[in-house]
Amino acid sequence: MSEQNLNDRRQGYAFAFAAALIWAGFILVSRMGGISELLAFDVIAIRYITCASILLPIWWFKFRFNLFTPRLIICSLIGGLAYALCAFSGFQLASASHAAILLPGMMPLFIIVLSYLINKEAHGIQKWFGISVITLGVMLLFVGELGLFRGNNNSIDINIMTLLGDGWLVAAAFLWALFSVLIKRWQITPWQVTVSLALLTCLFYLPVYLAFLPKAFSQASWTDILLQAFYQGVMATIIQMILYVKAVQKIGPSEMGAMMSIVPVISGIAAIVIFDEQISEALIIGLVLVSLGAWIAHSRLFKRKNMLNESLKIN
Repeated sequence: MSEQNLNDRRQGYAFAFAAALIWAGFILVSRMGGISELLAFDVIAIRYITCASILLPIWWFKFRFNLFTPRLIICSLIGGLAYALCAFSGFQLASASHAAILLPGMMPLFIIVLSYLINKEAHGIQKWFGISVITLGVMLLFVGELGLFRGNNNSIDINIMTLLGDGWLVAAAFLWALFSVLIKRWQITPWQVTVSLALLTCLFYLPVYLAFLPKAFSQASWTDILLQAFYQGVMATIIQMILYVKAVQKIGPSEMGAMMSIVPVISGIAAIVIFDEQISEALIIGLVLVSLGAWIAHSRLFKRKNMLNESLKIN
């Protein structure tokens, strides 16, 4: 490997690690918004008003394209508005440690299944095995939540609101997976994705929010509002997308996907520390299984071994 290629890969892994950290931070900051005085409707408005304000002049003066195509509108409604409504509703009801399992865990599962159903993509045993491990981790979380992992008093305690929040997070993961499969099928560029999500979602959502939806800005602190504006509107929607695309260009989508396997563990452990969330056997094992499954599904290690075995057979 040449020095230039080695430097590119180092840069790629640095971009990938930074993108994974921002994604982990998104889970934590979103939960902070969920337990603040802000409503989910407020957080969505803050997110898309901020990023739309930044991207609108860039789109208008430098990289303008037609926003109002059916495909961009559909993708924005699914990956922007519907995803945000489900995700931020989930963050108000479910813990950040649950979100650490369900969002990065269910997304690759749904992406692989939907890409098979919609794009007719064939997946090898490695990916299906990785998805099976992820599914086991997610199922373990729900088993624990349903009380089958009993406490010291041997009683079953089912938190209906937490389960509802988990359901919203699963729905959000499904919507983002559908969005991801559609942008690949329709060959929409990263710039078009980023801009259309920001501008179209803001255009569709803001009038309804201002006219009809409840608001809690007056009860929220400026610290909460500014934190959500900076992280949701800048870091999670613009900076992360740039880092993600640069990482994929330098190390490829498989290794980028493998790097994202650190998100559940980082955000899960951080959630336990920051929010003093309850630790259970199901939660810890679920975090480990989801991260392991995501790594297996995207790692090139097994592909290298298969290539080595094939070369040995030929020789």
